[in-house]
Amino acid sequence: MKRILALILALSLALTLFAGCKQEDASAQSGAITVTDMAGRTITLNEPATRVVALTASDCEILYAIGAGETLVGRGEFCDYPPQVSEVESVQSGYDTNIEQIIALAPQVLLMSTMAQSEAQVKQLEDAGIRVVVSDAKDIAGVYTAIELIGKLMGKEADAAAVISGMQQTFAEISANPAGDGTQTIYFEVSPLEYGLWTAGSGTFMDEIAVMMGLKNCFADVSGWAEISEEQVIARNPDYIVTVSPMGGADFTPEQEIMGRAGWETITAVQNAAIFNLPDNELSRPANRLADGAKLLYDFITAQK
Repeated sequence: MKRILALILALSLALTLFAGCKQEDASAQSGAITVTDMAGRTITLNEPATRVVALTASDCEILYAIGAGETLVGRGEFCDYPPQVSEVESVQSGYDTNIEQIIALAPQVLLMSTMAQSEAQVKQLEDAGIRVVVSDAKDIAGVYTAIELIGKLMGKEADAAAVISGMQQTFAEISANPAGDGTQTIYFEVSPLEYGLWTAGSGTFMDEIAVMMGLKNCFADVSGWAEISEEQVIARNPDYIVTVSPMGGADFTPEQEIMGRAGWETITAVQNAAIFNLPDNELSRPANRLADGAKLLYDFITAQK
């Protein structure tokens, strides 16, 4: 009797293991994807996404960089690169995010930078079958995480890895032969005087790029993105100024506007015309083009020597 019971238990265990293997095989064959987004939320898709709405410009750029731009069915109104993204229908984003607009586009995935929307709005999206995924890079490591996350969602892991590798190679080349001598300072102007001065402090990708260049960020003592005053910039007397302003026109350029500011004539960067404008967001978005922006800045500083 004991032998019969042992045989029955062994057979039961074998059947259980076989069923488990069959379930794993079925799951693998189905192409199911599970990711943890940058807000710590677990999201599962039955298969790689083919219809996506991206509310931030950086995520739009990443999608195109990994070869998944054709999956975009909607974009935030500030998504403007690459140029062909303008052909994609725009939706209201930020605090004015239009939930109905997004649902009408029937995406499988909504990419956004923060959970600025209310829990009720997110639930409304998820009840409509839309997976809400947070991609919220603050530094270079965060950019790599965002690219890897989006690559996995799209079934483009190899393409994402190639993009990350290319960025790492560019940054490594810059770090190996810095343009600065370790004593020179740089000021990043991320918002022009007309709208109130803002800069990049410690913990930002701009600060990291300054360090790899062999430069000191004038506002490294400030955390994150911060509002500052003209007096602070003048007192810190940067050797280089970087602006990302799209302002300007036939009468003046952003560089000329900075050089013409009252009281700024004492700043070393102004005296040496060491002011560099990157108006196409190469250096101001947490996306793959950060490496391009870093190389452009590197070349500018090298040419100033």
